[in-house]
Amino acid sequence: MAGRIQPVLAGVVTALVGFASSFTVVLAGLRAAGADAGQAASGLLALCVASGLAAAWLGLRHRLPMSVAWSTPGAALLVATGPVPGGWPAAVGAFVVSGLLIVAAGLVPALGRAVAAIPKPVAGAMLAGVLLPLCTAPVRALVEVPRLAGPVVVAWLLLHRYARRWAVPGALVVAVVAIAWTSTGAGLGAIGLRPVVELTPPAWDAAALVGVALPLFLVTMAAQNVPGMAVLVGYGYRPPFSAALRTTGLLSVLAAPAGGHAVNLAAITAALAAGPDAHPDPDRRWIASVTAGAGLALLGLGAGAATALVATAPPILIEAVAGLALLGALATALASAVAEPAGREAAVVTFVVTASGVTLVGVGGAFWGLVAGCLMLLLFRRRRRPAEPAPAAGPASATGPASVAEPAPVPEPALAGGPGLTGRPALASRPAAASEPAPTAAATSAPGHDGGPGRPGRRSQAD
Repeated sequence: MAGRIQPVLAGVVTALVGFASSFTVVLAGLRAAGADAGQAASGLLALCVASGLAAAWLGLRHRLPMSVAWSTPGAALLVATGPVPGGWPAAVGAFVVSGLLIVAAGLVPALGRAVAAIPKPVAGAMLAGVLLPLCTAPVRALVEVPRLAGPVVVAWLLLHRYARRWAVPGALVVAVVAIAWTSTGAGLGAIGLRPVVELTPPAWDAAALVGVALPLFLVTMAAQNVPGMAVLVGYGYRPPFSAALRTTGLLSVLAAPAGGHAVNLAAITAALAAGPDAHPDPDRRWIASVTAGAGLALLGLGAGAATALVATAPPILIEAVAGLALLGALATALASAVAEPAGREAAVVTFVVTASGVTLVGVGGAFWGLVAGCLMLLLFRRRRRPAEPAPAAGPASATGPASVAEPAPVPEPALAGGPGLTGRPALASRPAAASEPAPTAAATSAPGHDGGPGRPGRRSQAD
């Protein structure tokens, strides 16, 4: 009996942690893009239901623990971008196009390889620049509303030290208590519990497509889909990447008119359903991801209540909770951006331009940061190429070893919660042991290709 309940409980925990740790980021992003309170609540509901359907379909179809979530970095991108040219209908149109691009990446291998070709320092720096404005919110909240933000930050610190998985949900609980304690009660009493879907016909605006749709697609692929696949491969599975992209992209398109910005493979919470804590038998862990999908869909029914609660709080306090949830992602993004010495200057340029929040010809800073970083890399490579000596062949001379050209480093896929995608992952030769808490280097099939039958590979150690 315990073996049957274990994956169900793991799925419930995955849904709760995934929802509580980042729904404030989603609401902040949708409101920043131009949605009113009702449209934001509708978008959160659509994302929860779409994620639940995708997780249930992928889990039942392939018998793999393929957890699905909304794009948290994508929501942070919306916060950083601000009001979308053309208003909320143009933002919905950008969501539709981003979803279609994800579907195309699952249908056309060349598109997936093109995303994989984005240099790791540039991808990491772009994500770091997107996350920075939200991650500074806890500091600003401590100055502006210290009586409310202080207990939230202290709770996050203590739980981060002793129960890291529950740090952000715990901080959210403290924030809710603080809001209820200081609120007059008028806003909380008006909370509507009935889920409402508000459909918005998409509009097409060139600036919104370039400044929102394209960066949203890139961030979702680089910071969510590929790391999510890497987690699965790290636990010994051979997941079908193309099928996952087609499913999540299609549901993103369907959720867009209701306000959902992007649905993708889970990266941060993926290990909760795919690891040995979900079940000792890898063949039974898919139950956890299906349960997590069902739980997330049910939690979406309270999207209206969550939105009304957020509306009663000082905006800086909600941003502070969202910023605490994204600190880990920011740290990983910065580490990825500066890991390669040859790309650090380009990474810094990308980070600065993205974080500046500038808007040029209606296009936000994330796109211009990506362009600036790639141009910097191209410029420095052209400058250095003539100065590089030709590799010397032959045995070592009497004065020392002969110069030998060093092979280019093999790109590694992004890890869970990581920022970037540096190249096409290749199947790991040995799966991670069950005792390992999370993969350290993982790979999967090339983007755009299914990775074979969806069964766990042989393991060197028993789970």
